[in-house]
Amino acid sequence: MGGSQIFTTWAAVGGLVFVAVAVVVNVIYVRARLPLPVAGKPLAAVITDFDSAGDRLPWPSVVVPTGWLGITVFAAGMTSIAWDAAVDSRMWALVGFAGVMLQNASFAIVEALRFGLAAAARLEPSAVAGLWAFSNVLFGFNQLFLATALIGFTAASASIAPEWLAIVGYLSAAALFIAASASPFNARGASRTALLGLIGWLGWMIWIAGHCVVMVTR
Repeated sequence: MGGSQIFTTWAAVGGLVFVAVAVVVNVIYVRARLPLPVAGKPLAAVITDFDSAGDRLPWPSVVVPTGWLGITVFAAGMTSIAWDAAVDSRMWALVGFAGVMLQNASFAIVEALRFGLAAAARLEPSAVAGLWAFSNVLFGFNQLFLATALIGFTAASASIAPEWLAIVGYLSAAALFIAASASPFNARGASRTALLGLIGWLGWMIWIAGHCVVMVTR
């Protein structure tokens, strides 16, 4: 097995690690009843939830950096594959890579804001409203970066991925783009496009898993 194939295998592993971490962390948050952006809860309930989160808050975030590392390696693998193709594929791969990097950066802020919200709920409840609005809108805008990654890498991998995977990529990107565009209206936590964003996010997970299979079988 050549060096490039070894790296793409690791990239596939990184993508699957990201998917696993993303699913597990979200399940933990839901089961532990930890506050999630755009959950639609009244501000008083948000303050109460963050104030009572206690030791439940840090544990899910412990594994999140592993997911970010995994998706970065995956993105590098996708880019390396595109680099062996046409010039257009390389350009689209750079768009996809930029989307992943921006996703990592913006979601790091969203994760950090959870701890700021918990501290504010305990010590200065009046500050929660502003931090909660910031978190909700940034969480929504982050969907644009997922859409960017999907568009870039789907276009870049057109020659190696099956057609159904490209369809999933573009439809998920469209759903995420629409949900992201509505983010300014979701500052208080209620979102009419939350279901659309969820569908796009699930498509993003399927798309990554599908491309991981493509990486190791091509």
